[in-house]
Amino acid sequence: MRRTVVFSAMLGMFVLGTFSAKWMPGAQAAEAANSARIVNVLKMSDEELGAERPGTHMRASTFFTAPGATVSIQTGDVVKHFHQNSDEIQYIVEGHGTFWLGDHEQEVGPGDLIIIPKGTAHAGSHATSQRFKAISIKTPPQAADDVHPVS
Repeated sequence: MRRTVVFSAMLGMFVLGTFSAKWMPGAQAAEAANSARIVNVLKMSDEELGAERPGTHMRASTFFTAPGATVSIQTGDVVKHFHQNSDEIQYIVEGHGTFWLGDHEQEVGPGDLIIIPKGTAHAGSHATSQRFKAISIKTPPQAADDVHPVS
């Protein structure tokens, strides 16, 4: 039952993001990022995801961009924040840790799907294993200035 609810919510958010692209400007698709390919997320090293983002311990690389959504792979941790205009879905593929969602922190690990509606405070995982990697889907694509820190 829970799996049905989670996947239904994920599908609903994706459809909502796809339709909202008609009313909200999104990121333009880059041909290289949208090329057909298979990405083995588990074999990717942190270095392949790029340098750590300034002021964080997070690395991320976007692999698909469309008017309705972006798909990226990320490792590391960021400060607690929210997105005013984007819903986010994270799927944990590797590692264990804790994740802030709303007003509480909980354990997460491989197979966990984290649904983060816009306006919900959240923070990246504090890894309890050496590696931690997640696939992140944002719909509509997150604008560069849509990261609002929460104290």
